[in-house]
Amino acid sequence: MDRETFGGWVYIMADRYRGTMYVGVTSDIAARVSQHRSGAGSDFCARYGLTRLVWAELCGSIDAAIAHEKRVKRWRREWKFALIEKANPDWDDLFDHLLG
Repeated sequence: MDRETFGGWVYIMADRYRGTMYVGVTSDIAARVSQHRSGAGSDFCARYGLTRLVWAELCGSIDAAIAHEKRVKRWRREWKFALIEKANPDWDDLFDHLLG
């Protein structure tokens, strides 16, 4: 199977409401968020204590997810805030909800 057949997630981690954000991409959202929470996901998340999953979107392929991640990373902070708050106005941690 090639990588186009697997879906991918674009996600945003944060430390608090409208705080520092990290935009990432993964094929396994549960494992990746667990890595971030343990401090092993990325140096940036570990440095700034980004342990709250505040937004995630499943794309049809990992390549589509990578392209979407690159677009979202270029967005202004206010646009990211609007994206998060459309589905998660209180910036709740969605990790347990995602797994449930």
